[in-house]
Amino acid sequence: MRGTVRKITIPRRLVADLMHASIRVPFVSLARPLNIRNLIEARAQLQRPPGWAAIFVKAFALVAQGESALRTLYVKWPYARLYELPRSIAMVTIARVEDGQDCVLLQKVNAPDEASLTEVDAELRHAKEAPVDEVPAFRKMLLATRLPLLVRRLLWWIGLNWARQRANYFGSFGVTSVAAFGPGELYALGPGPFVLSYGVVKPDQTVDVILRWDHRITDAALMARALTRLEQVLNTEISGELRAIRQQTEPKSVRAVAT
Repeated sequence: MRGTVRKITIPRRLVADLMHASIRVPFVSLARPLNIRNLIEARAQLQRPPGWAAIFVKAFALVAQGESALRTLYVKWPYARLYELPRSIAMVTIARVEDGQDCVLLQKVNAPDEASLTEVDAELRHAKEAPVDEVPAFRKMLLATRLPLLVRRLLWWIGLNWARQRANYFGSFGVTSVAAFGPGELYALGPGPFVLSYGVVKPDQTVDVILRWDHRITDAALMARALTRLEQVLNTEISGELRAIRQQTEPKSVRAVAT
């Protein structure tokens, strides 16, 4: 059958490079529904609440504060070893439409546990809405993706295996979701070491969360504890911060003064 040859766009080339870097990561997955009633109630009180991506980014980073394995990378050069980071760096998948085509780009969020939810959400909204050239992370990625294949492979290898630079290029964990487009389970790939995806909020006030991790770093028992802790963080620290935002933004009542 005669078909039509189409050029691979730069954003699709980026995804191809990302998949090439992910193909040898021995991912294991754990899926669990999380009850987030307190979070849902707190979020519903805000006229413009932070997006779910910002919420999960900060929540996972808070969990990683107490679990050093969730801030650990597997690197191969000059020899295979584990490398623990002092803080988390998130890489968030941002769905965009560029030149009339759907594409995904990665936005880096440094130390989201040390920032407010409002700040994390503003950074992700900027990455979603601003022109690509105005988002530094996008501009750098697309510029590197325009390089010849052999040069790109070398740059990716250095970025993945040079311990001190690994998190700067690829973060310590990734967050992605297709919840904005409807229900579904997303088992995403990435260079690792951790990829978290979440679904739509269900009528029973639960949300399905899938956590994928590099099995060379840790085992399922820790990941099960991490998801339990994630549920706690969402219903306590995160919901508490949302309530604090509401108190700061709601108009203060004014008492009538008799004359």
